[in-house]
Amino acid sequence: MDQLALLFVLLLGALVSVPVGDRFGVPAPVLMTLFGGVLAVAEFVPNVDIPPDLILPGLLPPLLYAAVRRTSWRQFAANLRPIFLLAVALVFVTTVCVAFVANAIVPGLPIAAAVALGALIAPPDPVAATSVAGQLGLPRRLVSILEGEGLFNDVTAIVLYHVAIAAAVSGAFSPWRAGLDLVLSAVVAVAVGLVLGWGANKLMDLLGDPTLQIGMTLLVPYASYVLAEKLHGSGVLAVLTTALFLAEYATDADDVMTRLAGHTFWDIIDTLVTGVAFGLIGLELHNAIRTAQGRWGEMLGWAAAVVGVVVVVRLLWLLPATWLTKRLHARRDYDEEIPVSWRETVVMWWSGMRGVASVALALAVPLKTDAGAPFPDRDEIVFIAFGVIVATLVVQGLTLPWLVKRLGVRADSEREKEFEKELAVRAAKAAKRRLREIEQVEELPEELSEQMLRRAFDIGIRISPDMGEEERREAQHQRAKRLKRVRRIQNEMLSAARHEVLAARSEPGADPEIVDRVLRHLDVRSLR
Repeated sequence: MDQLALLFVLLLGALVSVPVGDRFGVPAPVLMTLFGGVLAVAEFVPNVDIPPDLILPGLLPPLLYAAVRRTSWRQFAANLRPIFLLAVALVFVTTVCVAFVANAIVPGLPIAAAVALGALIAPPDPVAATSVAGQLGLPRRLVSILEGEGLFNDVTAIVLYHVAIAAAVSGAFSPWRAGLDLVLSAVVAVAVGLVLGWGANKLMDLLGDPTLQIGMTLLVPYASYVLAEKLHGSGVLAVLTTALFLAEYATDADDVMTRLAGHTFWDIIDTLVTGVAFGLIGLELHNAIRTAQGRWGEMLGWAAAVVGVVVVVRLLWLLPATWLTKRLHARRDYDEEIPVSWRETVVMWWSGMRGVASVALALAVPLKTDAGAPFPDRDEIVFIAFGVIVATLVVQGLTLPWLVKRLGVRADSEREKEFEKELAVRAAKAAKRRLREIEQVEELPEELSEQMLRRAFDIGIRISPDMGEEERREAQHQRAKRLKRVRRIQNEMLSAARHEVLAARSEPGADPEIVDRVLRHLDVRSLR
């Protein structure tokens, strides 16, 4: 098997792992990691030959962009304090604690290299956390905090990592210079993200066609990451800024085709890239086995100690941080999504899985210093990092569903239904307001006006059937049954029309492009 065949195997595994994971209740990222580990020990599977400096820019931009599409800037702003405590403060604390322990237990490990190890395993992986947590029906506030933590902690960790690596390679370290680099990296990243977001928004308006616009959304994250890195900024923060800008300002409520096609496209990209990324984590077992030859007991002991530090520090940090956030939350006049019980805090603690970023940073550790000497304890750093990633991802990933079920942490379905109902009412009222505006400038027949009024109410009913409680629920129930029957018949008619048009595609002299155009119109009509 060559490298290209291995890539196709991982892509196929990414698709298959989703239904298999759903069937057995195992998160797809965990399955892909196990699958990669099985491939790693197979003799016919080659070692992965990907330059380390291409892993982060190749995998992170689309994964980050796909994750940001599920949230919004206002959600981040409303939860700034809990996200800051997790994404910035906890990363610093974890880095320091891991560096202290690693420097103490690994003979000859310099403090700069120990800090690099702490920085690369400090950030929980956003893809792992949201992929696992999102399938468990957790309260939305927990998923929001995990998403925010996972997206922003990479920024802090990668900057700390680069500072530590520079100190280990050059042998010199300046705290003032490191602090200045951190600030400048953030400023450059935000500036690049805003400029590219604004430019991409304008360019997508110019392109017009949904296919071209969606293609632009695939290019923009890569452009944002690469440009920020070239200007010595944080590529991760630049991608987040660009994605948040486009999510806020590049959304046209009437651009139905782009929104539907874009949603499907990014679901596909997210599934494939996530699968490949976690498959690569499992494939790194090759190198871990080679590194530990003859030293299994010693190196496994180091990895276990660092895993313990990572897990314990997260718990000891979350308990007071959650308490403090609750105290401050009581003084605020708007909602902030925070854990409301010790059970939710425990779930957040156990959701701190490491993943793609940690692997990429571990593999990117230089081979040599500026003086030409081997990078101190590079093999040990990579092995310990791999041990932490596998232990947190596989062990926590496999046991998190059991823990969630055991603790009884579930989404507040009643609150979600109420919010859905509220949106349905707002949608129906907006439609009615627009109908009244049209009636003021156009003379509509009474029968047509009544029909349009019913349809305005039906807009809300289709979203949330419960909203009919306030207005003739029984009558609306009968109307909804008739509407359901009409839609069923209409769908069968449209299905027959689609079959007829599709059959024409294979007829002699038929133009496939015209057939596809007509079929696309029927598909869009079926969604209405």
